Amino acid sequence: MVKYGLDYTRCRWILPLLLGIGVIFGIIALAGRGWLESQTLPYVQQASLWQSCRRFEEGGDWTCESLMSYAWGRAAAATYLVGFILLVICFALAIIAFAIDTLRFNFIRGIGGLLFVAAVFSIMGLVIYPVKFSTEIEMTGINMFSWAYGFGWTTAIMEICLGFFFCCLPNYEDQILGNVKPTYFYSSP
Repeated sequence: MVKYGLDYTRCRWILPLLLGIGVIFGIIALAGRGWLESQTLPYVQQASLWQSCRRFEEGGDWTCESLMSYAWGRAAAATYLVGFILLVICFALAIIAFAIDTLRFNFIRGIGGLLFVAAVFSIMGLVIYPVKFSTEIEMTGINMFSWAYGFGWTTAIMEICLGFFFCCLPNYEDQILGNVKPTYFYSSP
């Protein structure tokens, strides 16, 4: 990306595209019912960020209770949701920043800083949830934190990595804009 500069049409949109993928992963984590699941048959427990469902007998109906009745459930949902909203704001700002012909590198660095703040909020929600869930709610059988919880962690890791990219990109401003005189390694005979 640095070799061709951000004017190279395919490279210019890589960072906003990765942010968009992070937004999709965040939506999957928020909507997914697989934050916690029973590991073995018969499946008796399934939980999302919003509710916990339990089945008492095989083939029976699921009984669900809202996690929003617990203070830690509201805290985990709120912090993860704030991190997700900040990620969406960063995605919109990145689209604006890279659509402008003249890049504002301080603006890009600000997006990186905001991504770090989003990562902090996301990680707080991802840590509160399993710690308090396992101590406050009775779990039967063997349970595991599952695919939707993994998408939440993937989103948080993407926020951190993209934050580094957005913060470090202005350090290569001259190379990106083509203001550096090329050096040739040529020796005359």
